[in-house]
Amino acid sequence: MRAPIGDFDRAMPAPDCLDELPRPVADAVRHWSGGVPADRIVYVDTEPEWADTAVFLEHYGKDLLDRSANCVVVAGKRGGETTLAACLVLSATRVDVNGAVRRQLGARKASFAPMEVATGETGMEYGGITPIGLPADWPVLIDSAVVDLPYVLVGSGRRRGKLLVPGKAFAQLPNAVVLEGLGV
Repeated sequence: MRAPIGDFDRAMPAPDCLDELPRPVADAVRHWSGGVPADRIVYVDTEPEWADTAVFLEHYGKDLLDRSANCVVVAGKRGGETTLAACLVLSATRVDVNGAVRRQLGARKASFAPMEVATGETGMEYGGITPIGLPADWPVLIDSAVVDLPYVLVGSGRRRGKLLVPGKAFAQLPNAVVLEGLGV
């Protein structure tokens, strides 16, 4: 199969390679029920040492910058309570944690979650966190620019491999909230 974006040696529909994905991501793909069919989610094999965005683009093509997104875990705090959420923004932008995220979560303070919290709560590897397969009660905040793309390159839950996902599929995730200006 040829990947819908990028130039990868190995690409296949995600439902055909569930053993390449961590359990929460594999389960989400296995039970996918969105309007976009699960077989339109494509797994591409990539080198784990090239997982970070800048290094990845050097090896797989700088043209992917405008078609890739980063998923980060944030913690919103208010009155002694903490709400964990995921934010998905284009790789060329930063998450507006102190503005859009804080307001959306109704938090007094918002910050990036510590690595051990992000990996422990998601069951995914740091540097590969994806919005597919996150805990069901988490808000998933998505920049509208991500949803507008035909395909978006995101983590697979591991540092090895990425997922190519139709942008509109992210808006169909449980607890998805599409926001203008989440990425700045």
